[in-house]
Amino acid sequence: MVSYHEVGHALVAAMQDHTAPVQKITIIPRTSGALGYTMQVDKGNHYLVSKEELLADIATLTGGRAAEEVEFNSISTGASNDIEKATKVAREMITRYGMSEDFGMVALETVQNQYLGGDASLACSPETQTKIDRQVVALVEQQHQKALKILRDNKSKLDEIAKFLYEKETITGDEFMEILNRKPEIAADAQPEIPQQNA
Repeated sequence: MVSYHEVGHALVAAMQDHTAPVQKITIIPRTSGALGYTMQVDKGNHYLVSKEELLADIATLTGGRAAEEVEFNSISTGASNDIEKATKVAREMITRYGMSEDFGMVALETVQNQYLGGDASLACSPETQTKIDRQVVALVEQQHQKALKILRDNKSKLDEIAKFLYEKETITGDEFMEILNRKPEIAADAQPEIPQQNA
């Protein structure tokens, strides 16, 4: 399941625009408690992040859980950190970055002591807080559905890469992309049928 989970992240990232390339995928547990991880690294300096990039990040974060659903028709606790991160990004898009059509360029959240880990506090009415919560849920679920579609549309690659990762435990971004871009092999005995003509 961990293998599918990590490949889910990588495959969703690779099949979208506005994402950093996958550098490494591993299912070797870390001391931090993670059972595996997918590493993406941006090339060059990256100071500003677009709305499209943030949406792609949320979809990628939901890719692990989506892979569990697609392959096992079940879900595990493995996505807890992903869910936390995806929720945080979605909330910041709406409350801090002015990326919600309903609220526009209005700061609905302020951050105290930004460089000390900063606590965020909402600066809006309870009614608006309820609307924010609904939008956060809708935004994350929209990207979750996108991830599910990507993985269902590329199920054979999901299976192939997950099996490869399970056997090797760690694969590089180059190995991942080589398998992803590899054309499916056609069996030698699969000859095209020639339609018979009536005499």
